[in-house]
Amino acid sequence: MGLSHGIIGWADVAVPNMGAGAAFYTQLFGWDELSVDGSDTMPYSMFAIDGKAIAGMGPLSPEQAGAGQPPAWSSYVIVDDADAVYAKALELGATPAMEVMDIGDAGRMFFIIDPLGAAIGFWESGTHDGAELFNRPGAMTWNDLMCRDIEAAKAFYSELLGWEMNASVIGGFEYTLVSNQGRLNGGMMDVSAMLPSEVPAHWVTWFLVEDCDASAAKVVELGGKILREPNDNGVGRSAMVQDPSGASFGIIATDQIDEQPPR
Repeated sequence: MGLSHGIIGWADVAVPNMGAGAAFYTQLFGWDELSVDGSDTMPYSMFAIDGKAIAGMGPLSPEQAGAGQPPAWSSYVIVDDADAVYAKALELGATPAMEVMDIGDAGRMFFIIDPLGAAIGFWESGTHDGAELFNRPGAMTWNDLMCRDIEAAKAFYSELLGWEMNASVIGGFEYTLVSNQGRLNGGMMDVSAMLPSEVPAHWVTWFLVEDCDASAAKVVELGGKILREPNDNGVGRSAMVQDPSGASFGIIATDQIDEQPPR
C-alpha cells in the first residue's frame, strides 16, 4: 500500500556539486547512496538507511544558480492525480514553478509557489512512492511552513489537500499543527517577528537525530554551518543547520513522535 494522498512523503536537495553533497549527507546521517538514476545531464541520487529510501539529491545547474536559485531542500506532497491538483493549485492562487512532467516510470511531479511565496513540490507515484522510512534517526520526521500569513496558508492548503489545522503553542510560540486524514503531517508558523522581511516564505525539512548537539557539531566538522544553535523547544531539542553548499534543514532529537510511518 502506497503513501496516502496529502502526505508530505518525500524530500530532496538541489546542490551544485553532487559528489560533495553525497559526502556530506552520508557522513552526517549514515545514509547509503542507493542509486544514481537519470542521464548525464539530469542525474539524481537516492539515499537509504538499511536499504529503505530516505531522500534524494539532484544537481543545481549553473543556469539555475545564475538565475538566483539557491541550493535548497524541497518537500513533496504525495498526490493521487498531479494534473488535477496542479490545476486546483493555480485556481487557488498559486504560481507555477514547474508544470506537471513525467519522470520516466518513477512518477509525475510539479512545483508551485504557493500564495505565501513558498515553493513546494507534488509527486504522483509510479514505481517510486516516496520515502520508505520515517521518524527514525536519519529519516525525515517533520515539515514546517514558515510564512507571514497563517490564515491564508491554512485556507490554501486545506482547500487544496483537505489538511486539517489545529492551533497549538510550541516553545512559547503560536503554532499550527497540520494533519492529513487524521495523522500529523507538519506545521505552520508565522515568522513575521522572527525573520527579516527579505527572507521569503519557505518550507523546512526536518530530520530526526539521536543527539542534536552532536549532530550540529558534526555539521560544522563536515563544512556546514549552524544557523540556529541547538535549543529545547518543548517538543525536543532542535537546531537549524546548513550544508556546505548553503542548503538549510532542521535536525531534532525527540521521543514525541509517532513511530509508524505516515500512510
